[in-house]
Amino acid sequence: MKQWLRFRHGGATGFGTLTSSGISVHEGEMFGRHAATGKTLALSEVELLAPCAPSKIVALWNNFHALAAKLNQPEPPEPLYLLKATTSITTSGAVIRRPSYYDGKTTYEGELGIVIGKTCARVSPAEADGFIFGYTCVNDITANDILTGDPTFPQWARAKGIDDYGPFGPVIATGLDPAKLVVRTILNGAERQNYPIADMIFSAQELVSKISHDMTLLPGDLIAVGTSVGVGVMKEPVNIVTVAIDGIGELTNEFRL
Repeated sequence: MKQWLRFRHGGATGFGTLTSSGISVHEGEMFGRHAATGKTLALSEVELLAPCAPSKIVALWNNFHALAAKLNQPEPPEPLYLLKATTSITTSGAVIRRPSYYDGKTTYEGELGIVIGKTCARVSPAEADGFIFGYTCVNDITANDILTGDPTFPQWARAKGIDDYGPFGPVIATGLDPAKLVVRTILNGAERQNYPIADMIFSAQELVSKISHDMTLLPGDLIAVGTSVGVGVMKEPVNIVTVAIDGIGELTNEFRL
């Protein structure tokens, strides 16, 4: 297993793998040919960035058996998803602020993210693992009152596409079996979500396959697989939210009202 990340150092953007002594710097392309340079940087020397720059973010809705049952909603026959603005991306450690024009409810949604490694179109579930680079932590933040404010049109894209409402990272982990992972979300020191990825209605491989039949997925594209029970509103003036997945790490952000 490797943990890949991106960073800024000396005014330049780089990438590498996380080691016990810091970052093993690589050259080339993360999703193409690359090699270690032999140089190591301490984490204190760099500014960590989101671990990739997706051309699109695909975010799932109603993809867990437990949440569908809790909401008394039918399980969908095919994946239900939206596209989230890439300008919503921010990284672990970033301070996220609610927009000045909005005073409604905002929720956290701790999720697993799939990162695509190769151009992917119309692949089968059996082929999907060959196009998945790795997995990351996602907080799919949502402005709920914007989402439901107009009864004629749920505003999924706007409610989830606000600047900085799409933190993910801090790394992309390779060599993991997603079905064995557990997502935990901690809000202000209290665990609010703890659910197994194995409870997904559509597996990671099925998601990649089905979405790739709708649209071509490009290297670095991010699929947020949806969340399960325990989603809640961030109510304090300052909220510390951590999405933790063993084997990947912890995505921590401060959300300010």
